[in-house]
Amino acid sequence: MVYDDEYERILARTYDSVYGVVRDPSGDVAFYIEQARESGGPVLELGCGTGRVLIPTAQLGLSCVGLDASSEMLAVLREKNPPENLELVNGRMETFDLGDRRFQLVTAPFRAMQHLLDVEAQLKALENVRRHLASGGAFVFDVFDPKLDRMAILEEPESDGVSFLHNGQEMRRRESVRRDLSSQVMTVNFRVEGGPAHLQGTTEIKMRWYYRYELEHLLTRAEEDPKIRTSG
Repeated sequence: MVYDDEYERILARTYDSVYGVVRDPSGDVAFYIEQARESGGPVLELGCGTGRVLIPTAQLGLSCVGLDASSEMLAVLREKNPPENLELVNGRMETFDLGDRRFQLVTAPFRAMQHLLDVEAQLKALENVRRHLASGGAFVFDVFDPKLDRMAILEEPESDGVSFLHNGQEMRRRESVRRDLSSQVMTVNFRVEGGPAHLQGTTEIKMRWYYRYELEHLLTRAEEDPKIRTSG
């Protein structure tokens, strides 16, 4: 993801408060913790953000690495005093290189893969995942299931979005959406209001939606490409 500097800071500073409301009720943190426990580690999380999933995973005592392109997100994570078995890396899914390190589990929770907007970027990221997987390792990730009737709506006007408490103050993040059907990219405009002035602002992010068989095709290409096979 690429944000302007001001909004990147706003997003990072309010992320836990927003997604404590939006995402935590789904139970995804418990799901990824169980995947990590079953793998036995080490674990690599792509798009780790502020550590919503990664810190509880690292608390299992497994060796963990978190990768994120946002230095602001990683700064918030570091302020939480993560355990010593958690290493953080500032980098992108398409280009990161951890040398000869291999992981029994690689994860990309909460739609991180959907910030890869074209096939070239998607395959580069999958190449990196494949290269960093240990023999017999697994890649576990999350994308949303696109509902055809909603994807056909080219523009959604601003909605009330989500209200949340941040440091005891009530805030709201409103959102509107534009969709490009040819590229399968949605542009989401967020407007944060309420609370302290330095946490208010507006920006856009872009996300690519996948259909089931398209995603299966990408994974098959990644599996069959001889450049991204794992030895051993």
